[in-house]
Amino acid sequence: MVDVRWPRGPKREMTAANKNQPCSGDGPVRACQNGPLSGVVSAPGDKSISQRAIIFGALSIGITAIRGLLEGEDVMRTAAAMRALGAAVERDGEIWQVTGARWRSPEKALFFGNSGTGVRLVMGAVAGAGVAASFDGDQSLRSRPMGRVLEPLRMMGVNADDTGGRLPVRIGKNDGLVAINVKLATPSAQVKSAILLAALRANGMTRIHEPILCRDHTERMLVAFGVKLQTESDGAEGRFIEIGGGQDLSACDVTVPGDPSSAAFVIAAAVMTPNSDVTVKNVLINPLRAGFYETLREMGADISFENRREQNGEPVADIRARHSLLSGVEVPAIRAPSMIDEYPILSVVASVANGETLMSGLEELRVKESDRLAAIEAGLVACGVDVASGEDWLRIRGGGAAPKGGARVKTHHDHRIAMSFLVMGGACEKPVEIDDASMIATSFPGFLSLMTSLGAALETP
Repeated sequence: MVDVRWPRGPKREMTAANKNQPCSGDGPVRACQNGPLSGVVSAPGDKSISQRAIIFGALSIGITAIRGLLEGEDVMRTAAAMRALGAAVERDGEIWQVTGARWRSPEKALFFGNSGTGVRLVMGAVAGAGVAASFDGDQSLRSRPMGRVLEPLRMMGVNADDTGGRLPVRIGKNDGLVAINVKLATPSAQVKSAILLAALRANGMTRIHEPILCRDHTERMLVAFGVKLQTESDGAEGRFIEIGGGQDLSACDVTVPGDPSSAAFVIAAAVMTPNSDVTVKNVLINPLRAGFYETLREMGADISFENRREQNGEPVADIRARHSLLSGVEVPAIRAPSMIDEYPILSVVASVANGETLMSGLEELRVKESDRLAAIEAGLVACGVDVASGEDWLRIRGGGAAPKGGARVKTHHDHRIAMSFLVMGGACEKPVEIDDASMIATSFPGFLSLMTSLGAALETP
């Protein structure tokens, strides 16, 4: 057994891009109970904004310079797809440059690995660009629903062949799309974004009714790229979005803020570990992505947003977190779209809180990179936590102290499950081991080294 704990010392700053990983991350990793966590770090670039910046740059007239791009596997798959469609995507030092082009039909299928955001957004963009393309992914992505995207695209006149509503998918070349008036059946920024990208080339005004608000990065970034669109409240909890066809994008520079979903693992570890004090710099705090932090505060977490500012139309801040005594809460279903990726790590936090935490509106977790709801429950039960679940809800009873741990957790090739249970191992009485850490690079390259730099006790079994 190789102990990879680093010596504790004064606070120091370290970025997620650091290549000095204490564990290779290619197989199992074990997390042992650690002492206080301390330091100032930077989260990797936001995955959602990174994906959009590359796609929008490839659609634009001119050259888009992107700083802070997440260089994870999902984003790199999208970059490869843009090259296959005719755009130039190159790294020049710390800056990525995307030169837009008139898209062409690629010779081979566009392979997106495990990237649901990439494949769904590019389906809409391909439909609007009037080219033909085939789409595929790994086994996990092939299991995820694509019909929710293809249905509105077909309403616009897109000719698409699928495999029972899943990948592989073939979108044929079309002569022109028509605008639609559509109500989103499921709160999904990916579906909404695919429609908006197709609507750029549709004939007429497309109107989308979003009954429950979800991520608005596409709308914000389209405006930054010179697109005209309008939004208005629906008088309840949602809104209407209108976008006219026949619009071109103009290249612009993009600075990608830190990913709040990635920062969530660091913040959670800090509030769970006695005497910890950690700051994550330059994190996106868009209100439609901040549900996890709102929930932590309701549980009693000592969290503050410092140095607030704005980048490319998005709010950004440094997030400071200290160890806190936490209590269970009821998380309303309406909050789910703003924290859908954070439920795995919130469940880990709930396991050390005092009392019951009830989460509802979680049906979307059944069709993520894995059945996350089932994976969360199985991992927590193996670690000695009192858990119950239904089709769209999860209840966790925490005892206000460290859970037993001592389990080997199956990640199901899901990066968020892997990181969540490594964080949990730092709080448990006995070590927690995950079966595979290789997929963590999908969204958080350097996670293992960053956590170790703060004081986490990680080792290769």
